[in-house]
Amino acid sequence: MNLRVRHTTTFRYGAPVSRTVNEAHLMPRGTERQRLVDHELVVEPLPASRSEWTDRFGNAVTTFAVDGPLDELVVSATSEVEVTARRPVPHDGPTWHEARDALAGGRGPEVSAARPFRLDSPSLAVTPSVRAYAAPSFRPGVPLLEAVTDLAERIFHDFAYRPGATTVTTPVDDVLRIRRGVCQDFAHLTIACARSVGLAARYVSGYLETAPPAGEDPVAGADASHAWAAVLVPGWGWLDLDPTNDRIVGTSYVTTAWGRDYSDVSPLRGVVYGGGPSSLEVSVAVTRAGAADRRPAVGVRRSAPS
Repeated sequence: MNLRVRHTTTFRYGAPVSRTVNEAHLMPRGTERQRLVDHELVVEPLPASRSEWTDRFGNAVTTFAVDGPLDELVVSATSEVEVTARRPVPHDGPTWHEARDALAGGRGPEVSAARPFRLDSPSLAVTPSVRAYAAPSFRPGVPLLEAVTDLAERIFHDFAYRPGATTVTTPVDDVLRIRRGVCQDFAHLTIACARSVGLAARYVSGYLETAPPAGEDPVAGADASHAWAAVLVPGWGWLDLDPTNDRIVGTSYVTTAWGRDYSDVSPLRGVVYGGGPSSLEVSVAVTRAGAADRRPAVGVRRSAPS
């Protein structure tokens, strides 16, 4: 199945901006279940400079600077990816204790690569409140798959999806207190809980198909960039979980980037010189591409010289 993503961000400034410098994580990455077919990032006005690079986690990053004066900046990313079914989930996998011990005492590339995802990160810390919330899911002897899916189910039922209830800097303890938030908050809580018992968990940024297939329930977070968590199953790989919708991630999801928390992979961030009060408008649509529209892999189209 091919999915087409259109993500447009519009900044409007109350006074002329002399310069803006931005960093974007908007190009979907290649994974074992996802192949990038096409990607185009258009910036208006045309950037004075632009570069593409790969960060420490293997994500594609675009950095660009736009010189003013300007009162509006529009960043439009259009992508198409081919998504295939995930591998069967590891129902006969290790207990969470065994997974923890394998990460704590093991060696090799998998353990080394997982180390940053077991520790506190810039926007995410394990606290006593996090440990207390995690405890009912991580009972002694429980299989890892059962523990993390139980955690995602509990978050789905215990917390209300309420856009505007939190910000990108809201601590997990505040989310636990108010019991409201958005996909970013629920991903952060899942990750913090998994790390609290010694597991490796990472933050995944991406998209969710806007309109669910016929017969399936509506989903939360499909009208904006989405986020979920992934927990490492040693010897098997990363298991992606969406606590916002209480499901294991499948073919209706597009992965853009992953990191330790939101601060590593925010879709678009930057610095503005001047401008006064500003407003932000984001539009996201993820739709299935028809067979007649599908194109062979052509790499990346750029709207401005690198």
